[in-house]
Amino acid sequence: MPTITRFEDIEAWKTARQLTNLIYELTAQDKFSRDFGLKDQIRRAAVSVMSNIAEGFESQTQAQIIRYLGVAKASSGEVRSQLYAALDTNYLTKEQFDIAFDLVDKASRQLARFISYLETHPTAKCFREESSQYEI
Repeated sequence: MPTITRFEDIEAWKTARQLTNLIYELTAQDKFSRDFGLKDQIRRAAVSVMSNIAEGFESQTQAQIIRYLGVAKASSGEVRSQLYAALDTNYLTKEQFDIAFDLVDKASRQLARFISYLETHPTAKCFREESSQYEI
């Protein structure tokens, strides 16, 4: 695995960002936009996926990284569940549901593979900080 120097380089984060943008777009539509509870919850869950990937990357130990990636994966499950609620209440068409579901499922699978890699390579040096110069 190549060295990752920024969380923005993580494929799962890129997918989660696409998902978040799509969720915001879908929840801005008609009836969905007026269901404040579901709209806010699915938005928070989508943002949680990308935020926890970033927070994990910035943490100090591999165990912390894995824990945050696990939280991100759990949030992807929350988004999937909420998509069903949106479909069942006719806030989303089947086509919209399928597109969003496929994207969140992709993020979840990417996270599972990343977690598995980190767990099976405990000494992997896949994260690296660029050297910085500090002046006082």
